[in-house]
Amino acid sequence: MENYSITLPAWTVGKEALDKISEICAPYGKSAVLIGGQKALRAISAKIRRAVEGKIALTAELLYGGEASRENIEALKAERSVQKADMLFAAGGGKALDTVKALGLEIDKPVFAFPTIASTCAACTAVSILYHPDGSFAGPCFLKNPPVHTFICTPVIAEAPKKYLWAGLGDTYAKYFEAEMSARGDALSHYHALGVGASRMCLEPLLMHAAAALRDQESGRLTDDLTQTILTVIVNTAIASILLTADKKIDYNTGLAHAIFYALTSFAELAIEKNHLHGEVVGFGVLALLLVDGQKDMFQTMLRFNRSVGLPTRLSDIGVPEEALKRVLCQVLKMKDIEHNPYPITLEMLEGAFEELKRVTA
Repeated sequence: MENYSITLPAWTVGKEALDKISEICAPYGKSAVLIGGQKALRAISAKIRRAVEGKIALTAELLYGGEASRENIEALKAERSVQKADMLFAAGGGKALDTVKALGLEIDKPVFAFPTIASTCAACTAVSILYHPDGSFAGPCFLKNPPVHTFICTPVIAEAPKKYLWAGLGDTYAKYFEAEMSARGDALSHYHALGVGASRMCLEPLLMHAAAALRDQESGRLTDDLTQTILTVIVNTAIASILLTADKKIDYNTGLAHAIFYALTSFAELAIEKNHLHGEVVGFGVLALLLVDGQKDMFQTMLRFNRSVGLPTRLSDIGVPEEALKRVLCQVLKMKDIEHNPYPITLEMLEGAFEELKRVTA
């Protein structure tokens, strides 16, 4: 407790967020390489170029490779433009941002984030979630710090497909339920206690703003509800995550909802990552978490919320057949995400929760 440092995210948000790039990035150099996915680069590249024209040289635009994998990090390390650039500009969603963040750590270059969707907190957090080339989960890569600065250009995110923000809701409110559950009964350090407290801000603003935000995005309106929801997904969750993992452990930063997601990805035939978004499935997993934990009132609250925004409430919503459930639940019990829990989670608990969920949502 006596000797540690924590760096929290720095961000600029709004319609003119990109106008601050040159001012904020100037101390870090005069050149940058922009790395992201194809859709992200189409959405934001020209806007970034206009914002930095004559001040910062964008020497190249590179695709991140389609997966946040060690293989793609190594491929980017070999790019001459990456080696020569003073800074790395990361554009896109979680996998693109996580790839560039891990790359920046390995080659010791400052990373600036430009999220083009609001589906995870990757743009502001100090961890990269890495996968194998086949899309299966590899593990977390803990970073020294979050990106130096994150530029949240709300019009770009507002123009993105609604499904990304929609899925981001589940991953965001899961932070509160998993942190509260995994930390229950522990004598917490200052930063862990602060992280659990901050995690409540991953739930309450969504209950207030998210349903309206999705309607506003669908109708093309950039409103306060939409901005509040974007900030909750990208910033609030990241602050909680950084505090909860300050000791480079996942104990308080994950839980049963994520264990269910990662267990499902273990079965290639279910094609979970091909057919569904991360937060979509994690949001479904929260319902099971609440039933396992006996939080019946909160379960009803989140069941109503999921229904109000169209997040999944049944196994069939995520394409999992009943006959596959027991194999999946056995795999859940093997996940590290539930190792730090106030009580052991058993197969009987999981089966009972899913049976109750089936009954309630029939």
